[in-house]
Amino acid sequence: KGVQTCALFFFFKQKTAYELYQCDWSSDVCSSDLGGVLTLVSPTVVTVLGPALRGGGPAEIVLLSALAFFAPAFVLSGVSPVVVKILLTDLDDTGTVVGRLSGIGTAGAIAGTFLTGFVLLGRAPGRPIVLVLGLALIAVGAGFATGGRANQIRARGMFGLIMGGGLLMTVPGPCLDETSYACARVVEDQERVGGRTLILDTARNSYVDLNDPSYLEFRYAQLFGAAIDAYVEDDRPQVLYIGGGGFTFPQWFAATRPGGRNVVLEIDAGVVEIARSELGFDDAATNSTVLVGDARQTMATTVDGTFDVVVGDAFGGFTVPWHLTTVEFLAEMKAKMSPEGIYLLNLIDYPPLDFAKSEAASIAATFASTLLIAPQNYLDGEAGGNFVFVASDRPLEPAAIEALIEETGQDAIVLDGVTDWVEGRSPLRDDFAPVDQMITRAG
Repeated sequence: KGVQTCALFFFFKQKTAYELYQCDWSSDVCSSDLGGVLTLVSPTVVTVLGPALRGGGPAEIVLLSALAFFAPAFVLSGVSPVVVKILLTDLDDTGTVVGRLSGIGTAGAIAGTFLTGFVLLGRAPGRPIVLVLGLALIAVGAGFATGGRANQIRARGMFGLIMGGGLLMTVPGPCLDETSYACARVVEDQERVGGRTLILDTARNSYVDLNDPSYLEFRYAQLFGAAIDAYVEDDRPQVLYIGGGGFTFPQWFAATRPGGRNVVLEIDAGVVEIARSELGFDDAATNSTVLVGDARQTMATTVDGTFDVVVGDAFGGFTVPWHLTTVEFLAEMKAKMSPEGIYLLNLIDYPPLDFAKSEAASIAATFASTLLIAPQNYLDGEAGGNFVFVASDRPLEPAAIEALIEETGQDAIVLDGVTDWVEGRSPLRDDFAPVDQMITRAG
């Protein structure tokens, strides 16, 4: 909306019309001014009200979005009809005037979406972006204000800037770091010295013990460790990671199997820096190469070598990104694996388990042997959480891992083969993988 507003002003300013038009809070100039102030206030609204609505369902999400963004969007939307009113002096010109405004407004909307999603968010946190946008809107409104009330408008804009900008800069957000993709913070474990949990948005993403990298806290991580101990014989394995997160497993491999090689594909450069600064990750000490970028694209164009283990632990919120779930992706990944290599995947789902069963079908269609590890009530569709898959083209004997799982104290069951469990679900493919719609987020 901000880019739309600025585009309309700069392309269709007619000084005489503005001089004749008496500005009030419903006019275009004041809409830009007020819209800028409300834009500055939006992050503060989210910060203050967000914790109270955290963990809610669709109604809470819509409510918070409306409280934070409806007001600035509504005010800025008032610019277009007012500009039409100013420019339209003859009804015969209605199509021309409205069409030109519509075209410029659409171009502004496209530009704003592209610049924000593909340029700005990759280079700066959200709050500075909002601050600059709010300043731009207030400046546009004040700059185009003319006539006797111009000074009043500029004074109101300055007051709003001080108030909204002050709130934006002084009310702290919930993030240690606002990365390109998440609100990130590291929380100390009060019961374990050296324990650190990486939280991305609201999800507990990773756990690392700074004093003992061989310690695995999360249930799925313990299952990963058991699978590696059971099926990886090489004491210097070549390991590829689809997703880095807290870099728990590069550090775990370095502690348990020193001399191996790690290649980590992580899309979020901010998360990589947090792992280095807060979670004890050291590239050289762990013999790791970190490649920042989309895992599928990076794997296809940059990654060289044959890997003994591929660790799939990439998440956007609670969901594995859809393009990392399909049979096409799995085939590309399998081409990077040794004939004896194993693929480990962690995913989250809840009943009716549409996503988990569809992904199980995808893995079974790609590999000769597939194990699924989860508590019995998960497998029965009575509850949900983390499901761990172990897949390979060599036979995987369940007995090799069952004893190791028992040592962890977990009640997980090893399901040998998933053909019956998927209950006829089709594999996910690049032309149909609606993962975000399949996953059930609450048990």
